[in-house]
Amino acid sequence: MISINNLSVEFSAKSLFDNINYVINKRDKIALVGKNGAGKSTMLKIIAGLQKPTSGNVAVPQDVTIGYLPQQMILADSLTVAEEVRKAFSHIHEMHSRLEELNTQLAERTDYESDGYQQLIENMTSLTERIAMEESENCEAEMEKTLMGLGFNRDDFNRPTAEFSGGWRMRIELAKLLLTHPDVLLLDEPTNHLDIESIQWLEQFLVTKANAVVLVSHDRAFIDNVTNRTIEISLGKIYDYAVNYSKFVTLRQERIEQQMRAYQNQQKQIQDTEEFIERFRYKATKSVQVQSRIKQLAKIERIEVDEVDTAHLNLKFPPAPRSGDYPLILDNVGKAYGSHQVFDNCTFTLKRGEKVAFVGKNGEGKSTLVKCIMGEIPFTGSLKIGHNVKIGYFAQNQAQMLDGEITVFDTIDHVAVGDIRTKIRDILGAFMFGGEASDKKVKVLSGGEKTRLAMIRLLLEPMNLLILDEPTNHLDMKTKDILKQAIKDFNGTVIVVSHDREFLDGLVEKVYEFGSGKVRECLGGIYEFLEKKKLASLQELELSKSPITSAPYASSTSGAANPKQAKETPSEGGKEAKKGMSYAEQKEQEKLMKRAKKKVQDAEAEIARIEQEIASLEAEMASGNNSDNSIFEQHGALQKQLDNAMSIWELASIEHDELLQNKQ
Repeated sequence: MISINNLSVEFSAKSLFDNINYVINKRDKIALVGKNGAGKSTMLKIIAGLQKPTSGNVAVPQDVTIGYLPQQMILADSLTVAEEVRKAFSHIHEMHSRLEELNTQLAERTDYESDGYQQLIENMTSLTERIAMEESENCEAEMEKTLMGLGFNRDDFNRPTAEFSGGWRMRIELAKLLLTHPDVLLLDEPTNHLDIESIQWLEQFLVTKANAVVLVSHDRAFIDNVTNRTIEISLGKIYDYAVNYSKFVTLRQERIEQQMRAYQNQQKQIQDTEEFIERFRYKATKSVQVQSRIKQLAKIERIEVDEVDTAHLNLKFPPAPRSGDYPLILDNVGKAYGSHQVFDNCTFTLKRGEKVAFVGKNGEGKSTLVKCIMGEIPFTGSLKIGHNVKIGYFAQNQAQMLDGEITVFDTIDHVAVGDIRTKIRDILGAFMFGGEASDKKVKVLSGGEKTRLAMIRLLLEPMNLLILDEPTNHLDMKTKDILKQAIKDFNGTVIVVSHDREFLDGLVEKVYEFGSGKVRECLGGIYEFLEKKKLASLQELELSKSPITSAPYASSTSGAANPKQAKETPSEGGKEAKKGMSYAEQKEQEKLMKRAKKKVQDAEAEIARIEQEIASLEAEMASGNNSDNSIFEQHGALQKQLDNAMSIWELASIEHDELLQNKQ
C-alpha cells in the first residue's frame, strides 16, 4: 500500500537513515522501535509528508488516506469538545459539495452519448454511494462512543476545550483522528496522555477497527497487544520482523547469536587458510595447494554481524539517608477547587522503604495529591512529612520546564554545587550525553533525551523519598528497564504516578486508586489490582440487579443475535414516580422514558432488518449461483451497518437505563 524506497536522511553530516526500504501493507499493525534519537518520530513525519528525506521517496497511492498524531502539537481552544470532534466528519460535507458540482455539470451538458457524460454519471453514482455509506454510520453515535472510550463524560461534550489540560486536548485530537478512519494511522506515543482504562479501550479499537497502523510507543504491554510486526531502527538501518515486540526481542537476540557463531567459525577457517598459505608459500612442492587456498580465500563471502548499539545508560540513585519509620502520614486529606471536590478523606501511612503506585483516570487527583505532599497547593486535613525525610520530585512536565536555549552541560552546571561540579562530564557520559552531545542545545533533544536530562538533575542530591510523576513518558524500552531496575535497587521510599502497567509490574507492592473523589488502597502489584478491580465492578453490577431494578435489555457483543428484550418492570411506564416530584415533573419523566424506550425499540428493529438482509445474502453466497464480486462488498457494507446499529442500540439502552434508575 505504502512503499518506502531507498530512504536516507542526514542531519549535520550525520546519517540518521541509510538507504532504507520496506512496505506498509493494508492490515499491518507495525511497532516502530529503537532507542531515543534513533529516528522513530522522524520516520513518521516523513511518511505523513511533513518532512522531506535527504534522498529516496515514500510512494503513497492517490486514494490512500493517512492520519498522524504527533507527540506534541499546538491546539486550538475556540470550540466545545463536540464541535471540535465533529471536524472529523468535514469530509462528508466536502463530498456533498462535490456532488452538487457534479449535478450542476450534468444539468449543463447535452452530449448524452459521449464517454465523458457516462463517466460523469458513474462518478456521481460512486459519490452518492460513498455518502450514503458514511452517513449510515451515524456520526454522532460514533463520536459519543469514541469520546467516552477515551475517558470523557457526556457532561464534557459541551465544555470549551480551553477548560481542559494539554493531555485531555491531545485526547480530543486522537478522537478526531480515529473517527476519520484513515487507511494508515501513524501514532507517536499515544499512551502518554491516557490512563490505564483508556489505553485498554484504544488497544481494542486499534485491533478491531483500525486499518494499517504504524505505532511508536514505549508501553510494552500496549504494543504487544496491538501489533503483529516490529521494525527496529538502529544505527541508520532497519530490521523487520513479522511478530510483536516480545517475540521480536527473542528473535533478535537469537539472530545476533547465530551470526556471531557463524562469524567466529568463518574467522577460524580464514585464519587456518592464511596460516597454511604463509607456511607453504615458498615451497615449490606445495605451490598448487597454496594457489588453490588463495583462490578459496578470495571467494569466501565474509559474514558480518549486525551492528549493535552499545550506548548504555548507567543509572543508579544515590544511597538514601535513613529517614524515620513513617516518611509520610496522611489523615483525612482533601482538596477542592471551588465546588469541585477532587478527593476527600484521604488517609494512609507510608512505611520506610515501601514502593507504591498512584493510578486512576486523568483528572482524579493523582498529581494534585503529589502537589499537596510537595506543599505547592493548600489542602484540608493533616499531612505530615516524617523525620529526616528528603524528597526528590520528578514532575510530569519536568522535561518541558528545561531551558531550550542553553546546552546540556550548562543545564546541569547551573544546578550542581560543590565537588559534584568536577564530575559533570562523567555524569553526562553515564546518561549517554558524552562527547559532543553535552554541547547540544536542549531544544534539539528528543522527548526521551530531555527526560533523561531532567532525571540527572534529580540525582545530584541524595534523597530518601522519591516521587516520580509519569517518569516513563518519552523513554525508550531499554531506558525504562534501566530506570525500573534503579528504582528497585533504591533503598528509600518511592511513590510512582504512572499508567504504564509493564513498568509498574514487579516494581510496586501497593496500589492507591484515585476515582470518584476517593483514594482506595489495594495491596499487591498492578496486575493483582487490575484483576481485583474487574471482579469488584462485576460484584457491584450483580448487587445492583434485582427483579425490580434490573436493566430492561441485555447487552450484545456481536450481530449474531438480536439484543433480548426483558419484561417491563413494574415501575416502568406506570404511574409511580419518585416522591417529591410535581405532577408536571412526573409527566416530563414519563415522556422522556417513552422517548428513550422507542429509541431502543427502533434500534432493535433496525438490527433485525439488517440481520435478515445479511442472512439472505449469506444464503445466496453459499449457493454459489452468484459469481459477482460486488456481493462481497455488499456483505461488508451490511456488516458495517450492523456494527453501527449495535452502537446506536447500546447508547439508547444506556440512556434508557439511566432514566429508569433516576426514576426509581
